[in-house]
Amino acid sequence: MMNDQGRVSPGTAAPAEERSCSCLNIWLFLIFALAIKAALLTICLGGFQGLLIPVGMKASVVPFWPSSEQPTALQQQFSEWKCDSAVPRGTDRGWTCCPKGWRRFQRSCYFLSRDKMNWAESEQNCTGMGSQLVVINSKEEQVFLFQQVKLSSKRENFHIGLFAEKVGQWQWVDKTPYNVTAAFWRQGEPSHIPEENCTVIHALEPTVNNWNDVRSYLLHHRICEAAAVTV
Repeated sequence: MMNDQGRVSPGTAAPAEERSCSCLNIWLFLIFALAIKAALLTICLGGFQGLLIPVGMKASVVPFWPSSEQPTALQQQFSEWKCDSAVPRGTDRGWTCCPKGWRRFQRSCYFLSRDKMNWAESEQNCTGMGSQLVVINSKEEQVFLFQQVKLSSKRENFHIGLFAEKVGQWQWVDKTPYNVTAAFWRQGEPSHIPEENCTVIHALEPTVNNWNDVRSYLLHHRICEAAAVTV
């Protein structure tokens, strides 16, 4: 109600226009505050990508890598990883990770393929995934792979990263020196036939000495290897 001087009388409600302006100011303040909060969260989380979901002592993970680090070729190829909390020696990081579907042994990740390719295609496929055809450096690693191959449903041969450009001159794909005392050939192998210049793990062999030299154009499964990622 207006008095004679044109003022609003005490206790009388303000006009609708003034109430609308007050409500609008409150909403603008809330929107501004939320925007500031979102910006701060983005800054705090900007150094990480992904989500870690622990399950007991293990975790399925969409990996998060510090933005200051250059991701490896393997990290660039895969978005889903499986990690465990075993802390590797010589590092202060708490998780060791391999791509989902790969198998870990010590500090390496291994992929056992279901499809078949010739040796050159196998090496190219492993390289395209940021890995290489497996290079076997110890009896412990050979035993692990022997056990994994035995678990494969069809028990068929697997290409590994050992080949010969000339008869008897064996070499690993990563230039690791070939050591005949740390080789695991089947009895009577290698056969030293010029055309048999690539190597497979022979799945039906009952012992860990299961390498066999084969022709490079034959189609077999493959084992790819890459260094495990620690975070």
